[in-house]
Amino acid sequence: HNATCPRTPSSLKTHDRGIRQRYWEALVSIIMKLQCVAAVLCFVSGVVMAGKYSREKNEQKPAGGEGKGVEFRISKLNQVWDKAIRMQLAPVRLSELHSDLKIQEKDELHWKKLKVEGLDESGEKEAKLRQNFNVILAKYEMDGKRDSRSLESNSLKDHDTKEGDMFDDPRLDKLWNKAKSSGKFLEEELLILRREFQHHKDKIHEYNIVMDTVSRTEEIHKNVISPLEADVKEHAVLQKHTELKEKMRDLNQGFERLRKLSHEGFSEESEFREPRVIELWESAKRSNLTQDELDSLKEELRHFETKVEKHSHYQEQLELSHQKLLHVEALGDSEHIQKNKDKYNTLSEKTREMGYKMKKHMQDLNNKISRRGLDHNEL
Repeated sequence: HNATCPRTPSSLKTHDRGIRQRYWEALVSIIMKLQCVAAVLCFVSGVVMAGKYSREKNEQKPAGGEGKGVEFRISKLNQVWDKAIRMQLAPVRLSELHSDLKIQEKDELHWKKLKVEGLDESGEKEAKLRQNFNVILAKYEMDGKRDSRSLESNSLKDHDTKEGDMFDDPRLDKLWNKAKSSGKFLEEELLILRREFQHHKDKIHEYNIVMDTVSRTEEIHKNVISPLEADVKEHAVLQKHTELKEKMRDLNQGFERLRKLSHEGFSEESEFREPRVIELWESAKRSNLTQDELDSLKEELRHFETKVEKHSHYQEQLELSHQKLLHVEALGDSEHIQKNKDKYNTLSEKTREMGYKMKKHMQDLNNKISRRGLDHNEL
């Protein structure tokens, strides 16, 4: 019928209008779909960019609960922790780092609250936090520098060290060898004395790290923009030099204590045995506390010493557990491997937890002693 009956002009016009109508409908549909795609892309891009700078990104959820999670709530601390695991730090050393990072996390989160409230306008607390973080990086040789002092990766392995060169310091080595051969110390006392020497060695290392960070800070502060900024920077540098002087004074007093102890042996009248506790007690006696305050603090230090000794015991158990795990893994017994791995992981978690609590308690004691000392000196 269509072939034999040609269309009239009016029917052709109607047909063309129908085609154009369908064409425009299809075009509008395509445009609307493209707009939807563009809107979705913008939304996704916004979420990604917001995530990059969001609090959730920089303050990540700690491990535990659903999923694996992360170890710390601050991104840069997780980066340090991941690097330490890749470096395969010795178990006790790794446990110590974990405790230090937890303290740093606590202090940084507290500072963020202070900053919001406008309580660190000078930036003094922020500078101190930055210095503490740099000290942690240097302490565990993660600052990109090869430490010429080459500290032992685990202080419990001192027995493997070459005889006569245990503490990487001629004065300490000479004093230690003299004390060890004097016959004044029982085997248990020698272990305590060695911890004293190791603690002093760590303090020397920490002093050198702080001195290095202060030197770098001075270099940065040479680029001054304004006279007001110059005053602020000069104040910051002076504070760091004061801190260095205090650390040097503590080092000298600590060495004098070691020298006296090495010559005279342990006294029955000794208040404490643990190096960190002795250091706190000596600092308290210099801080002009009243007799009642000293008595109260002495009791608290006794509890703290028990905590330190318990932590040291767990560190030793952790090292033994690690050695046993390596031995079992070498034998290839899958059942015993899993059993020892579970025990090692439990000990590791417990040692980290105790290390954090001990360091936090020590930080609180230090703050208490220094604050009371300032109060008395100002009166």
